[in-house]
Amino acid sequence: MSDSEYLPRWLQGQLDLALRTMPVVVLTGARQTGKTTLVQRLQPLRRYLTLDDLDVLDQAQRAPDSLLVNPPLTLDEAQRAPDLLLAIKRYVDKTRRPGDFLLTGSAQFPLLRGVADSLAGRAVYLDLSSFCPLEWQGGVAGLFDSLFAVNPDYAPWDAPKAHDAWRQWVLRGGFAPALRCPTDDMRGLWFGGYVKTYLERDLRDLSNIESLPDFQRLMQIAAQRTGRLLNQAEIARDAGIAHVTCHRYLNLLETGCQIERVQSFTANPTVALVKSPKLFWRDSGVACWLCGIYDLAALAKRNDLGFWLEQAVFQTLHAWRAIDPFRRRLSFWRTRGGAEVDFVLEQDQHVVALEVKASSRIGLGDVTSLRQFIEAQAHRAASVRGIALYGGDDVRFFGADIVALPYGALFPALVPPDDTNA
Repeated sequence: MSDSEYLPRWLQGQLDLALRTMPVVVLTGARQTGKTTLVQRLQPLRRYLTLDDLDVLDQAQRAPDSLLVNPPLTLDEAQRAPDLLLAIKRYVDKTRRPGDFLLTGSAQFPLLRGVADSLAGRAVYLDLSSFCPLEWQGGVAGLFDSLFAVNPDYAPWDAPKAHDAWRQWVLRGGFAPALRCPTDDMRGLWFGGYVKTYLERDLRDLSNIESLPDFQRLMQIAAQRTGRLLNQAEIARDAGIAHVTCHRYLNLLETGCQIERVQSFTANPTVALVKSPKLFWRDSGVACWLCGIYDLAALAKRNDLGFWLEQAVFQTLHAWRAIDPFRRRLSFWRTRGGAEVDFVLEQDQHVVALEVKASSRIGLGDVTSLRQFIEAQAHRAASVRGIALYGGDDVRFFGADIVALPYGALFPALVPPDDTNA
């Protein structure tokens, strides 16, 4: 890939910083997020090996120490040889230099059995998400950062919008090959191949699955519940599998970077909060394909469009949080009394409550939950601000600490695939 074709990633700066700080950097993310492209563009003196090469995999499994000579070294798909991580631990304990080892994998290493212990204190973990709309179009990652400022600049949210562009983005997701597909049919074929590859390769690297049809059925059912509270008993019932099997399969989906469980915000112990996490897919295009939503007409027929809009917003929030996961937290807030905030963003003791509204109009009644959240947290954080993302054009204020912003700023008009470089 030439320099003119490469699309810079938001995570690049954090990755460079990590390599200057820690002896082991682990870069995870689902297959096709662009991990290999990113790491191969690092300083040219780094050796690069991939465990997709069967000879390299055999050496990593049988004589892992022999691979680790002459760092700095990048090892792609390192999750395929867990014993390699123990060899890296031994090497780092003898010679500790920043940036010696960069590991990538299509699984979240801290969730793999034994991995967290083997690299404890020696590694930093970064997560490369699939492209969000702003990143794909070459935009900067500052829209959400601006919401934490003492005097936020809302001008970037007030630019001309393509109001229904989010629907196109949620169908396409964030994988570069899918974004390049010029037709719905071509994109559907690509997603079908992607899921098949995940089931037949990545999943088997993680665990022995007795019934792949059962697992794929659970994936389809889980996709239908994106943006909702996770009810494992309900999913197990609908999938026709045991509850313990459902729990294991969901854990594998999370370990394999396919789903994300967003936890509830619990800073106020005096409020009766819903403790169940919310389920989101890491890539909205995969979720749509699993649900049989192959084009805009099929999406328009859904009676749960609000949840899909929330999924589309989540994809950008996930990319924003991944840039600096040590300072940024993402959760949601819901009380048993029915008050709800879709997302809660935290950064350096400052809190932004985010409510997503599909309507093009917004009034005082639409920001009631934001007001309740602010009142509940006002004395527990350095600052608390409420943001309602809605489908209108204008920035609207509902007091000094609540503002409504057009969600269209997150979804720029889609560049035709034939004109897109990445």
